[in-house]
Amino acid sequence: MRKRSLAAATTLAVLFSSAALAVTPAYADSVKPVTVLEDATDMVVDAVHGRVFISDRSTNQIAVTDPTGAVIGTLTGLPQVRDLTLSTEGGTLYAAVYGADKIVAFDTATLAQTAEYATGDKTIPSRLAYTDGKLWFGYGDQWDSGLGVVDLTAQTPTVTLDLAVGHDFATPPELYADPDNPGTLLALDSGISSGPIVVYDISSGTPVLKVTADKGGFYKDAALTPDGQNVVVAGPGTRALTEYRLSDLAEVRTYPVPSQPETVSVAPDGTVAATVLDTDDIGDTYVFSTDASKPASVRNLSHDWMPWGGHTTEWSADGSKLLVITDTYYTPQFRVVDEPRKYATTLTVNAPASAARAKTLTVTGTLTANLALPAGTPVTVTRTDTESPGGKSLGTKSLAAGGKFSFTDTPPAGGKVKYTVTYAGDAEHNGASTGDTVDVSRATPTLTLNNNGKVYSYGQDVKFTAHLGSTYKNRKVEIWANPYGADKPNKLVKTGTVNSAGNLSVVVDLKRKTELTAKFAGDARYAPKSVQSTVGAKVSISTSVSGSYKTKYTWNHTYLFFRQSKDPLVTAKLPPYPNRKQKLQVQYWSGTSWITTYGDYFKLDSAGKSAVQLTGTPPKGIRFRVRNSYISGSGDSVNTTTYGSWKYFTFTS
Repeated sequence: MRKRSLAAATTLAVLFSSAALAVTPAYADSVKPVTVLEDATDMVVDAVHGRVFISDRSTNQIAVTDPTGAVIGTLTGLPQVRDLTLSTEGGTLYAAVYGADKIVAFDTATLAQTAEYATGDKTIPSRLAYTDGKLWFGYGDQWDSGLGVVDLTAQTPTVTLDLAVGHDFATPPELYADPDNPGTLLALDSGISSGPIVVYDISSGTPVLKVTADKGGFYKDAALTPDGQNVVVAGPGTRALTEYRLSDLAEVRTYPVPSQPETVSVAPDGTVAATVLDTDDIGDTYVFSTDASKPASVRNLSHDWMPWGGHTTEWSADGSKLLVITDTYYTPQFRVVDEPRKYATTLTVNAPASAARAKTLTVTGTLTANLALPAGTPVTVTRTDTESPGGKSLGTKSLAAGGKFSFTDTPPAGGKVKYTVTYAGDAEHNGASTGDTVDVSRATPTLTLNNNGKVYSYGQDVKFTAHLGSTYKNRKVEIWANPYGADKPNKLVKTGTVNSAGNLSVVVDLKRKTELTAKFAGDARYAPKSVQSTVGAKVSISTSVSGSYKTKYTWNHTYLFFRQSKDPLVTAKLPPYPNRKQKLQVQYWSGTSWITTYGDYFKLDSAGKSAVQLTGTPPKGIRFRVRNSYISGSGDSVNTTTYGSWKYFTFTS
């Protein structure tokens, strides 16, 4: 598993002098989903072309991204692709294609495939390391695992298997090499607890055992130091990374972590970065200074468990930024830590949930980091409220012992008041900013709106007046009209400053029940308020009765006279509305009172009309009357119940 070399970083430094922006664009902490992938397996950084290659054994491809994780291409058709490695000069990418028994080479500039090397039937190569013109690979499965090489210096590259000496590998050896330590190949047997670390001398082209030691096996990942003389191993065990000297595999340094280490990468300056499984969600990414006396810088990049079983942590081409792939529901997330060597700071601010305006309140908080900040460290405070929506500086406050701080303030304005505390950062610490909000009390203003509960005729122009009592600065009021019915939106019908009497009026043409709302947005000393006034609106109803042979004013009413042989046609006309019905009611005069003889609902057509024929053989000389009415709720309820006028009629022979 060849990650990156100091030689590649040196090549980049040469390019910086003429094309820095083309190679390493500036970017801040960020995250991008790599949606073309499902299970990131290995990751290498191409320093020459400013690209990152990420293999995925689940989707059988390699994603090509820029240094921010934006996908710029894919290399497909690579069954169960595993390890990736780059040639020393960075011009060629090699991929172990586990599911096709071969190693494939790509031009890193054009992304075109340039070669493939068959490793033999059922060899299933999975591990790679490039050095001195040779491509070493680990292959096989369990106790059938072995070490092979592709000699790229030969006129016709040749593949040789069964080169492991000094140890019978229980899993394909994880391989590491560095041009700064030529002639050396490191192999880890990571599949069993007794799996050793093996160092080979390969200067002759054939591995010769130099040193081997059992370090506890089950190694998760490893990375060589910049000079190629040491290796940092994720493991053994579940609580540390360990650095060993290759010359004798003596322990040089441990890097303690609280959870099972998963990946590791070493920057050109020797800074070590690692990720841990982090099942407790307390911190998943650790950066260790070259100064062993300093604590690790810890970040919690993801709230999910970190990926395992691959290499998904790398330094950017110039070693200034840390690239980490996390996983969220089978979509790898490409994360960039902009200043990984700085200690992440945790800033908390605690303000009371509520407070009285113009009264003193106290805000407390803490600013902490793995590398403690000294007492006297400054933080700045800003108050944001209705009087200062852009924020007002409250000056600088100093940390006390333990990173604690507190300050008092007397909020001049009510409502939501936010206190934002900012730490600018320093040479060793990242900056931080956060805040807390206080609900500061305000007086309740007087706001009224007239006409509530009244009922008006259809189409009547009605004047509504909102009255606003005392306030601080804001004297504006809005009046909204919301007619019943889903087809009519709530509408702002008037906005403005109230007059000297505190009034704002508007005339509304009422054709439906309507809820009117007066709104006051509030100000620094008076709270927002709204009041409603709901009014009714009748419908217009016209009733006509046709078929009579004469009219006559009698019995105190105008009567229509019909022959017994003629059926009256009663036509109603109302304002149309979907599913609207009208109620037809027929009564006769008993001699002492009117008695209902018929009543029923009839649906109106799209024009708001209905016509009903009164049939039968009515008696002569009996007085009748008929009317149409709208009963709210019978078919719709957008208007107030309205009774039409009676039409009187009688029958003769």
